[in-house]
Amino acid sequence: MLSLGLNKPLMWAKPLKMMTRRMVSTAKTTVSEQESILVAQRKNRPVSPHLTIYQPQLTWYLSSLHRISGVVLGLGFFTATIAFGVSTVFGLGLTTNNLAKWYHEKVPTWMDWTAKASGAYLLTFHFGNGIRHLIWDTGRALSLKGVYTTGYAVLAVMVIAGTSILTW
Repeated sequence: MLSLGLNKPLMWAKPLKMMTRRMVSTAKTTVSEQESILVAQRKNRPVSPHLTIYQPQLTWYLSSLHRISGVVLGLGFFTATIAFGVSTVFGLGLTTNNLAKWYHEKVPTWMDWTAKASGAYLLTFHFGNGIRHLIWDTGRALSLKGVYTTGYAVLAVMVIAGTSILTW
């Protein structure tokens, strides 16, 4: 028993039990045998229902759309940046004047409006949802009511700001 220098032993201190060993049998196997054993074990595992058992909610729609919009906007930005950089290095003649001339001559009106609307709505949604996440980082609006309120606010801001950018 342990003591604190006093003549009273600590009552909670108990001797450690010896850990018992579990005997496991092993056998040498080849890589292909290991693979077949693993496949057989995976067949016995239950498949997780994943998204099929959950009721769709605003929170995960907005979370998914935020990630997708960030990837799409990032790809557009980096594609344009790399295209202008490569054109400058190799003298391919890609300039903003040439691009604007091609765009106004070759791109039909419906495609022009579709591209502008997609960019405007994606940008305003991603920006608004980014602000929403910054608000959450301060510890505000983390209740169920707050999450839904800020979600609907982001959608309203997206519609208003996206439309105003589009008509500007």
